[in-house]
Amino acid sequence: MLVLYNIFLGLGLLAAVLFTLLVLLTGKGDAMSGGGNVRTTFKGKASFDDQMSRATFILGVGFMVLMVAIDVLSRYAIK
Repeated sequence: MLVLYNIFLGLGLLAAVLFTLLVLLTGKGDAMSGGGNVRTTFKGKASFDDQMSRATFILGVGFMVLMVAIDVLSRYAIK
């Protein structure tokens, strides 16, 4: 159980670093400006921003799932 805990801990650390880099590198700095730029990708190819938003969302959800799994495993692995 300790080995699985350590694997998940390493994956969580990797996900945290990737998530941080993704947010910092693709941030626009205008989050509070209230700009009205509406993107429409109706039957078109997803833009780079759409792909980065999807990657950020998936990585964020994966990070949260890993943290919950680490919390559950810590009850059994560390005594």
